[in-house]
Amino acid sequence: MSKTILVTGPDLDPSATRLLTEHGYEAVHTPPYADSAVISDYMDHTGAVGIVSRMGRIDGSVMDRAPQLRVISKHGVGVDNIDLAAAAERGIPVLVATGANAVSVAEHAIALMLATVKRILPLDSGLRAGRWEKPGFAGHELAGATLGLMGMGAIAQATGRMARGLGLNIAGYDPFAPDAAFAAQSATRCASFEELLERSNVLSLHCPLNDQTRQILNAGAIARMPARSYVVNTARGGLIDEVALLKAVQSGHLAGAGLDTFAVEPPSTDHPYFAEPNIVMTPHIGGVTRQANARVGVEAVKGILDLLAGNPLPAERIANRKLLDAATAAPEKVEDRP
Repeated sequence: MSKTILVTGPDLDPSATRLLTEHGYEAVHTPPYADSAVISDYMDHTGAVGIVSRMGRIDGSVMDRAPQLRVISKHGVGVDNIDLAAAAERGIPVLVATGANAVSVAEHAIALMLATVKRILPLDSGLRAGRWEKPGFAGHELAGATLGLMGMGAIAQATGRMARGLGLNIAGYDPFAPDAAFAAQSATRCASFEELLERSNVLSLHCPLNDQTRQILNAGAIARMPARSYVVNTARGGLIDEVALLKAVQSGHLAGAGLDTFAVEPPSTDHPYFAEPNIVMTPHIGGVTRQANARVGVEAVKGILDLLAGNPLPAERIANRKLLDAATAAPEKVEDRP
């Protein structure tokens, strides 16, 4: 068996690389944002038995070029760049590093909220341009407002804990989360996404991107939010209808947005968000801290090593577990005979 692990991206925390080396494996890296064809070529000539997925899409075409591939481990929790069904059909588990970057992403969500609501960037720009904009300025106090959490996983819960320290009330919607997740944050459990929208002075997105959630924050959803409310997104850009969000900010229905992710990454240089001063943007780096990179990298690598060694993994670590179970349970096809 090959002792090579492919990392789809130019770097991996040294602690994670060291863990691979200690177990006799070598990490090989692709360029940043390599497409499926490039990743396929790397799989073909390295014979890698595992992938640490950071950047670029891993679909059936990649897997077909790599019959030796045993496991894909996401460097994080968002698996929308991996074809889970294709992996399950080929018996390949897709692992996630649940919770390893939660604190870093939550801190970034809070930072985006504060920067947007407190208008830090336009005020800074005005001061640097020689304007003293205190006369006539009216800021906005967050204490007593409601932060709505779409999703109640580890990142959302960490965001809620931090927000409560700022005096915000917490509401959440997640049909799959236990009551304990809401109780731990003293959060109101909303019965529907619509109820969450109507309660949220600030809406923070923390759900996965899939067929059910793609563009879930569209024009109709935004219209349900209170006037002069805010949106924060540290999850996936595809959750938002970008045209609808921009129109809502320009009309004043939304007072602003803080975004760490885009529908297409990196966005084009003429993306219309860039001309809107009430939208604060960062290049999908919420979880990119030294501390989180170390934790996520080690968790991603440990998952690969455990699986290759035949050690059991917690069910919540396997993103395509149900698809794998279904593929295993499906009866073999019998070819028609004349």
